[in-house]
Amino acid sequence: MACIARIEAWACRSPIAEPVATSFGIMRNRPAVFVRVEDDDGAFGWGEVFANWPAAGAEHRVNLLADDVAPLVLGQAADDPAALFQKLEDQLYIRALQCGEFGPFRQVVAGIDQALWDMRARREAVAVHVMLGASPVIRVPAYASGIHIDAADRVIPEARDTGFRAFKVKVGFSPDEAARVRALMDGLNSGEQLALDANQGWDTEKAKTFLDAVADLPLMWMEEPIRADMPASDWHRLAGRVPLAGGENIAGFADFSARLGEGVLSFVQPDIAKWGGFSGCLAVGRAALSAGATYCPHFLGAGIGLRASAELLATVGGPGLLEVDVNPNPLRDAFGTVRDSIEDGHWRLGPGPGLGVSQLPEAVAKCITHRREVLA
Repeated sequence: MACIARIEAWACRSPIAEPVATSFGIMRNRPAVFVRVEDDDGAFGWGEVFANWPAAGAEHRVNLLADDVAPLVLGQAADDPAALFQKLEDQLYIRALQCGEFGPFRQVVAGIDQALWDMRARREAVAVHVMLGASPVIRVPAYASGIHIDAADRVIPEARDTGFRAFKVKVGFSPDEAARVRALMDGLNSGEQLALDANQGWDTEKAKTFLDAVADLPLMWMEEPIRADMPASDWHRLAGRVPLAGGENIAGFADFSARLGEGVLSFVQPDIAKWGGFSGCLAVGRAALSAGATYCPHFLGAGIGLRASAELLATVGGPGLLEVDVNPNPLRDAFGTVRDSIEDGHWRLGPGPGLGVSQLPEAVAKCITHRREVLA
C-alpha cells in the first residue's frame, strides 16, 4: 500500500492592471496556493488552496500546510482520500478552534484532498470525474463571473464574444443598481441569462428592497444578498422574488444539510478550494440535487482549482453551470486560457489523466513568492 511521502506547496502572486472589486474589498493582485502530493511509489497529484482573502493569506496558508497539516498527512495511506479528509477534519478541529482559523485549515485540507483524488485518477489513467464514477463527458455548461456592474456594459459583450451565454454581475455598490440591472437584462440576446451576486453586502432590509425592485425579471439567481451566517428567518424573508444562491461561505456537512433543509437556496455553491475538496463537495452536490436544488460550484481562483471544479461538476451532474471568472488572471490562463476553453456556453474538460497537470507552467513559476517542502 502506497503512503504519502512528500508534500510541496507554493504561494504565487501575479500583478494585474485592474483591481478586482467586491462589495467587501478589493484584490490588487491575483494570488494562488498550489499543492503537490507524492506517494512513496512516485505517483503524484495536484490541488489548489483558496487564497484570495485576506490579502496576506497565500503565504500564511503555505506555512500552515507545512507546519500544522503536513505532519498529519505524511505516512498516511494514499488510496482513500475521503477517509483521510474526514480524519483531518476531526484532528484539526481543536487547532482551528484554538486560533480561530477554521477557514485556513479547511482550505489547506481541501487542496490536499484535490491532490489525492488527482493522484488516484492519474494512477488509473482517467479523468477525475470518470474515476469518481461519472460517464465520460467532454464539456460542462459554464457562465462568465466576476463582472463588476460598473464594467458590465463592456465586459458582457466581451464575454459573449469569448463564447459565454450566461453572465453573473457583482452588485451592492450603489443605490441605483436595480435600474442598471434592468438595462442589462434588456441588452441580453435571446437565450442568454443573467445572475447577480452581492457578496453578502446588504442587510436584510436593503436586500429585500433590491429584490422587490427586480422581482419581475427572469434572473437566474441572486447570490448572497445577505451574510451567509444569517438565520433562516432572514433568508426566508427574501425568498419568493428571485431564486436565491449561496454556499461558498458555508462549510461542513452539518451546515450544508441545515441550509438545504431550510429550503431557501435554489442554487447551492460549495467551493472546492475553500472546504471539502472532492470528498466534501461531491457529497454536498449530490445532497443538493436530492433536495431539489441545483448544484453550481463556486470558484474564483487559479487554473488547477478551476479544472478541479469542472471535474466536480461533471461528476455531480444536473443542470448546474461552472463558474468562470473572466477578470484577467495569469495564474489561471497559464493552465489554458478561457477563450481556448469556452465554446457555445460550455467549458471543455481536459483529457486527463487526473486534472491534466504535470507541473507548474513557467509563467506560474515566475510568480512564486514562497515555497515549502515536507518529506516523510
